[in-house]
Amino acid sequence: MLIVLTGIDGSGKTTAARALVESARAEGRSALLLSNHAGRRQLSLLAEKVGFTMPPRVADFIETGVRLFTVLVNHARAGRADSLVVMDRHLHCQLALRESKGLKRGRLLQWLLRMLPAPDLAVHFDVDPRRAHQRVMARGTDKETLADLQAFRDAYRALPELSGFVVVDANGTPDEVLTRLNRLIDAKELTCV
Repeated sequence: MLIVLTGIDGSGKTTAARALVESARAEGRSALLLSNHAGRRQLSLLAEKVGFTMPPRVADFIETGVRLFTVLVNHARAGRADSLVVMDRHLHCQLALRESKGLKRGRLLQWLLRMLPAPDLAVHFDVDPRRAHQRVMARGTDKETLADLQAFRDAYRALPELSGFVVVDANGTPDEVLTRLNRLIDAKELTCV
């Protein structure tokens, strides 16, 4: 079973993905976590360190290249796995980032989304941007403005692809979100039997 998780920074995607894989393994099931990061955090930290503001199109070019590479490699890995496969982020994330920055969607990402195997379950973590901002600031590894998080959330909500996702309220604790996610997976497994 292939599961894809999306959401803004601070929505709890990575925390939930790790917990989901750990809980499946604790139950004796095989599970694989695949991360489809774009290097955005590293780029923003590097730009801040050297005092350079990267133009949005340049940042998008680099991030899209990194994300495309990781998604393609991880789909190849997922295709060989006979287990629960959880993908933390996907190409939808890049489409939402582009939308939030006022950049065009382009054709490549949309074409690839049609060509790649569809996930068995696509879940979008929806969270109040203020809550997400608190989480991002608490982890202290990157910086996001509240305005950027709100724009990112709005961009996700504007994606036509989001209609194929199950939207989960991610404002609760990690345990609450994991419980919701496990219920979705159980329901999906029952319909596949």
